[in-house]
Amino acid sequence: MLRFDVVIIGSGLAGLTSALNLADHKKVALITKRLLLDGSSNWAQGGIAAAVGENDSIESHINDTLIAGAGLSDPQISRLVATAAPKAINWLINNGVEFDRETDVSKHLHLTREGGHSQRRIVHSADATGGAVQHALAKKVIAHPNISIFEHHIAIDLITGNKLGLPENRCFGAYIFNSRSGKVITFQSDYTILATGGAGKVYLYTTNPDVSTGDGIAMGWRAGCDVANMEFIQFHPTCLYHPHAKSFLISESVRGEGGILRLPDGERFMPWHDERGELAPRDIVARAIDFEMKKRGLDCVYLDITHKGEEFIKAHFPTIYARCLTFGIDITNVPIPVVPAAHYLCGGLLTDEKACTSIPNLYAVGEVACTGLHGANRLASNSLLECIVFSFSAVQDILGSSKPARPVLPPWDESRVTDADEEIVIAHNWEELRRFMWDYVGIVRTTKRLTRAMHRIELLREEIDEFYSNYRVSHDLLELRNLVVTADLIVRSALARKESRGLHYSRDYPHQLEIALPTILHSLPEISKSISFV
Repeated sequence: MLRFDVVIIGSGLAGLTSALNLADHKKVALITKRLLLDGSSNWAQGGIAAAVGENDSIESHINDTLIAGAGLSDPQISRLVATAAPKAINWLINNGVEFDRETDVSKHLHLTREGGHSQRRIVHSADATGGAVQHALAKKVIAHPNISIFEHHIAIDLITGNKLGLPENRCFGAYIFNSRSGKVITFQSDYTILATGGAGKVYLYTTNPDVSTGDGIAMGWRAGCDVANMEFIQFHPTCLYHPHAKSFLISESVRGEGGILRLPDGERFMPWHDERGELAPRDIVARAIDFEMKKRGLDCVYLDITHKGEEFIKAHFPTIYARCLTFGIDITNVPIPVVPAAHYLCGGLLTDEKACTSIPNLYAVGEVACTGLHGANRLASNSLLECIVFSFSAVQDILGSSKPARPVLPPWDESRVTDADEEIVIAHNWEELRRFMWDYVGIVRTTKRLTRAMHRIELLREEIDEFYSNYRVSHDLLELRNLVVTADLIVRSALARKESRGLHYSRDYPHQLEIALPTILHSLPEISKSISFV
């Protein structure tokens, strides 16, 4: 057993920010299931939204967030985040993050614009902002004596009062599987922060890295956390279409800087779907591309930035230029073939303004959480911002709390399981799950498709639960177990929404209801799954 003041599960921007702000006061364990920089944050291209420009305002940032959220974004949370954005940018700069400047002389931050924003307010580091931020913070984390980093460690389940037979369902840590040694370690902590990211790998096509398997959401649900708005999956409109390109995102800022979406014959089509054209919110652009592809039987559409010139393209999009060139696509001369792909989960574990879940001493920060900021559709570049702001909130709440009592925790029990004789079932179930989620729970949905998906999920879950009950855990089994729980929550939420709103579009319910209400799922841990919709 290992004991820490705080255990943080996940090493993306939410995890690193929380660790750095806690470490001067607490002994921190940072758990990451692969390497420190393997999370989605490191992949982020566009930037961080903040009203720091001369003609911009916090009110404008709030208004753009609420419009994109399609009536479901919480106004108070939106104000909290937009108001804290300039502070978040300054904190990153003070911690060594180098953002692009207008010129070497002026030193003013260079701001770009993305879909859904009425102003240029995206602070960025070329087209690899996530990488610049993560590398700068990782150096600080690695050097801090109060932070212990555990790479190749994947969380199995949270340890809670219910599991210990205590009257209050607090969180006391987690069971963690060491993927290298094959051993399970009990991590005891006063406070636990879930910063595990999203669940893009539940879909066949995604911009997310392989680690995005819904771990925190599934663990929280099994422990008794409330979950909200899981039906709202943001499909990024522009993922590179190439047989050898794995999940490579073409940043929103390409359209923000003048990129035009075209059909194979060169005709522009976005003005047919929305007066904002390529700068419409992501859900509208993704549905427009999906419509044109299905209508015309296309494999992809094309994003054209060639008119901006070679010098501009290489200066603003060096990462995209270099990556596309490896596949023989010179974006200074030819348009980029693109398709939509699952990108971001707007729902998650329901949290308050302090990042607290419905279980005491358990926090959720980043894509794993549903804070109320994104509503039915996330505004571009609000995601990294949300990570920082709610990390600050969680840290403040932890440091202001009195130290809780530590009960005796039981060790992990594997006395009744054996080594798996065949693990091929894991690979087959993984492939089946991701394919039918893409076919039945994608950009455009129907009740019939969702019902089919639910039936498949029930069969898969029975197989996976049986496998989990009889054999020792493995990295792949744990991820599959979490993916099927997350898929179940997505489909249940989608079936409950009898309208089309934001990222959820149903052919059976194409109209939007007058009153916007969140979908909230209530979990009864270890007993049954009771669902209610508020």
